[in-house]
Amino acid sequence: MIDLTTISRNLEQTADGVWCCRSQSPISYPEWGNEACFQVEDSSFWFRHRNACILEAVRQYPPSGPLFDVGGGNGFVAKSMQDAGFEVVLVEPGAVGTGNARRRGMQYVVRATLEDAGFLPDSLPAISLFDVVEHMEDDRKFLETIRFHLSANGRVYLTVSAYQSLWSREDVVAGHHRRYSSRAIRELLVEAGFAVEFLTGFFRFLPPAIFALRVIPFRLGLAISSGVDEVGDKMRSQHEIKSRWISGPLHWIQQREITRIRRRHQARFGASWLVVARKAGKAG
Repeated sequence: MIDLTTISRNLEQTADGVWCCRSQSPISYPEWGNEACFQVEDSSFWFRHRNACILEAVRQYPPSGPLFDVGGGNGFVAKSMQDAGFEVVLVEPGAVGTGNARRRGMQYVVRATLEDAGFLPDSLPAISLFDVVEHMEDDRKFLETIRFHLSANGRVYLTVSAYQSLWSREDVVAGHHRRYSSRAIRELLVEAGFAVEFLTGFFRFLPPAIFALRVIPFRLGLAISSGVDEVGDKMRSQHEIKSRWISGPLHWIQQREITRIRRRHQARFGASWLVVARKAGKAG
């Protein structure tokens, strides 16, 4: 059992089992985004493969205690790690996300930002940030806050979107501030006081499709504003692969990526970066 009252002075548990705090800071993510993701996560090749890659990295570089999944949305990744036997606490500011996470069966759910939750310094053994850092306007300050809360030698696990050249309207709608090169995310982590243990690209098959279907229309001014319902329909069409002629080869490629992570091989290319880092000395 995890007793959150021993590491936070600002949380209390509500009748629905969710831990909450009094204040709520603004976040760079639309509230409808969690519900849109919730509709496709279970059937999406993208979400399933991301889960598999993350879980393999966590197995290869395990946390020394409970893992706090910050900005974990609907708990799709957190629940898979919980099912794999890891102790996981979902930390998500959105009411829609935390409600969905509880329905999924997440045992520990905190409805708050990391800052609002009031966790004590040096108190968290491990923190995960899956597609979170690109939402932070001041990403270095945010990672320094992560480091402040991590215990000695604590690990951070993160994924970020790759390559600013792949910037499109989807990034704008999602509330991203940037995409990263492998060098940029490595240097950012080092500057924030981390030692990078593992950094690999994954979704290596996606950049050409992203460039053709998202980047080119965006640069040509053909990517017009869409309503929430249209965004949800577009997500479903892009995340669900119905053709066996595509799903078969895609599965083979995905398995190769998972095997590379299992062997701790670090790929230099992909649509996303997956990173494991440890808390090091003082930030530079």
